[in-house]
Amino acid sequence: MTAANTKLSRTPAGGPGLRGRLSDLSSRHRSIAVIVGMSLVALVLPLIVLLPPFSSFSGQTVWMDGFTIAGIYVLLALGLNVVVGLAGLLDLGYAAFFAIGAYTYALAASPFTGWDLPFWPMLLVGAVVAAIFGILLGAPTLRLRGDYLAIVTLGFGEIVPIVILNSSKYTDGPNGIGGISPPTLLDTRFPTTGNPWPFYLTMLVLIILSMIFIYRLQDSRLGRAWMAIREDELAAAANGVNTVVTKLLAFAIGASTAGLAGVFLASKLQTVTPNLFRFDVSFTVLAMVVLGGMGNVWGVAVGAFIIFMIQSVFLKQLNIFFNNVQVPILSDIDFLQYQFLLYGIALVAMMLLRPEGLFPSRRRRRELHTEEDEVFAEHGDAMGAAPE
Repeated sequence: MTAANTKLSRTPAGGPGLRGRLSDLSSRHRSIAVIVGMSLVALVLPLIVLLPPFSSFSGQTVWMDGFTIAGIYVLLALGLNVVVGLAGLLDLGYAAFFAIGAYTYALAASPFTGWDLPFWPMLLVGAVVAAIFGILLGAPTLRLRGDYLAIVTLGFGEIVPIVILNSSKYTDGPNGIGGISPPTLLDTRFPTTGNPWPFYLTMLVLIILSMIFIYRLQDSRLGRAWMAIREDELAAAANGVNTVVTKLLAFAIGASTAGLAGVFLASKLQTVTPNLFRFDVSFTVLAMVVLGGMGNVWGVAVGAFIIFMIQSVFLKQLNIFFNNVQVPILSDIDFLQYQFLLYGIALVAMMLLRPEGLFPSRRRRRELHTEEDEVFAEHGDAMGAAPE
């Protein structure tokens, strides 16, 4: 059989078909693909929860509030993906930037300070303040790599909540700051209960803008510089990449996305406390990035959404189910307390079976399966397919 015939035999019966054309179209028009894809998701989710078995768990309003909070974690995962997935810098203190953004808005729009600055410009202010702290963290750690960088970022992530906790004069300490003003649009204040649509749609717009921005960065000269540093920093520097500025920009952009999510969280909950920004938030977001697929914007977003829904819905429903059926041993287990054990098992299994994540980028897949590709090029695969 000739190489041409082999190639045809390995092609699906429909040829490139609709899937190939859609993939090509989305790669050439990423912004349109993001807008259309996220709009479809936003329309489908409120309808799915009206169907059984989802309708038996909670009402539509509760589900949509959950989707809105899940969107916050999607924003966090998108920002951390810039640092970890694109630039290859391990950040274990990402929740600190989340806290900085939340407290920036809390201080600007609450009775604690007597200020009532509008939400929309504070979104940008919170992102900029978090980006500044990202640069302050990145500047002294430029010479560090791998485990040493992770330890420094972990320390920063622990320092920020402790400082907030002990600065009662400025943050009200462990009590947190309450009475934070919700967003206002056209002189109409967003309702905090009863009507989830304003916050839901606002989060949708923030995710769409963030995904488009990150896609633009990924395809730019800066994005290629990040990926060069991730693969080999010395080689990147030897080829003229300014590693100092490039890594600082990665920290700044990742931190700004977390700041954006923090401002939204503060306006949604109308209260912030130091307990909301502990290390488990950083670990959860990192697990979302790794399991979703580092370097793939859509993969990270889907991974973040799935993991949050498993954590907030599935584990709770497991508790309710086993309590109702009275299964021995299982009915006495609180699965929410074992969520990090489940994360650990999932991460170990993922590293063994699919190290690139559930939805990896093409580049990342090629990096992690180079040896398999070489074996296939020489001998073909076990199913008898010959190399092209």
